[in-house]
Order: sequence, then C-alpha cells, then structure tokens
Amino acid sequence: MPFYQKTAIVTGAGQGIGFEIARQLLAKGANVLLNDADEKILSAAVAKLGAGDRCLPLAGDAGNTDFVHTMVSDTVARFGQLDLIVANAGITLFGDFFDYKPADFARVMQVNLFGTFFLTQAAAKQMKTQGRGGSILLMSSVTGHQAHKELAAYGMTKAAIEMLARNLVIEISQYNININTIAPGATLTERTMEDKDYQSTWTRLTPMGRPGTTGDIAATALFLLSDEARQITGQSIVVDGGWSCISPSPY
Repeated sequence: MPFYQKTAIVTGAGQGIGFEIARQLLAKGANVLLNDADEKILSAAVAKLGAGDRCLPLAGDAGNTDFVHTMVSDTVARFGQLDLIVANAGITLFGDFFDYKPADFARVMQVNLFGTFFLTQAAAKQMKTQGRGGSILLMSSVTGHQAHKELAAYGMTKAAIEMLARNLVIEISQYNININTIAPGATLTERTMEDKDYQSTWTRLTPMGRPGTTGDIAATALFLLSDEARQITGQSIVVDGGWSCISPSPY
C-alpha cells in the first residue's frame, strides 16, 4: 500500500484517464478527492469505486479558480492533509484555425491553463504550510510536442503546461515538492471510443501496434507520484507507443 495515509486530489476523474488514476490510488491506500464537472458521471464513478470514506466526490468546474480553492480546503478539512495533485481536467475543442471562435479559445484556456495553474498554486501553498513536501502531476499531451490538425489552441495549452512544470522547479523544490507532466498519445477512453474508427486507426499508426489504455497512463502517473520518483522533477514523460517519434497523421 505505497500511498497509505496519503491524500490526493484528482480532477476530471469521472471517467477515462482521471478515473483510472484515482482508482489505482485508492487501491494502493490513498484518500482521494474525486472531481468532475458532470455530477451524474461523478456519482457513477463513486459507485464503481466503492471506496467508502476514503473517496470524497466533489462536482464542479476545475477551471474556476474559486472552486479550485474549495477543492483544496475541502480535502484538508476531510482528510487533514494534501500530499498529491493530479491536474487532469481539460477540454478539447477542435476547430479550423481560420474560423476558431474567441469563446472556444477562452474556454480551452480557462480549463486547461487557468485551472491547472491555480490548482497547482493552491496545492503548493498547502504543501508548503504542511512542511512535508508533496508531488504534483500535470496532464499534457503529445499535441504539445507535435502539430495536430484543428488543435492549435489545445496544443498551445499542453505545451504551456509542460513549461509550467519546468519553471516551477525553481519555485517549489526547496519545499520538497516535485512536479512533472505526462503527455498521453492516443488512448482508449469512453470519449475517444465514440469514434468507431478510433481504435483501428491508432492501431495502424502506433509503432507498438495499439493505442494506449487508461491503465498505461495511470501506471506512469502512479510512478511519478510515488516516493521512488522523488528525484524526478520538471520532466515530461510521453506515453504514446512511439507515435510522436514518427508522427503519422490520422488525416
């Protein structure tokens, strides 16, 4: 139980990658505040987890800075501490660059950048106050490394998130807080599987012969959050079966 007596916040955790990270943290002993913007999805996730008092569900917009502070304060009020952060919440709004709407751009920035930045800030302040350090994990994407059609705004945010992690090394290391990012490639989730061709397309394009699973991403996440990774900070690990090395387009 490597995460016994540790407490985590996982945003965007009602399904997909966030859910699997939360599930594995709970299975390995952690207390988890489980966040999702959709209350129905969140309720279903909590029922699947069956973790009892060690799982605190909190529905809300992780891009809202007031709500971000509520997540941190509620976690500390319930579990007495905060040790781990997984800033997984994010939105993807595809759109042709020439027609991309300001409202869509603002929404992507609000959730992916504002939410990530200010959750990291609030969590780091709490960890600094506690004096025991902690681990912060941000969610990037291969689109922060490689161009992808109709994802200019989204790709911007993911590249920025990786720079945030690198920059904060100079700000938070003295408090024994490490921070890293994961950049998933094509991954089978409830959302991506809505495309009937998704799995076959990415099986063909991925050098390892299959798209990733949520378990692939969660395994990397738990390593970076663990004590074994305390000396790793400011880094981004790409989990994409080798796709970004050759980058064949799905279009």
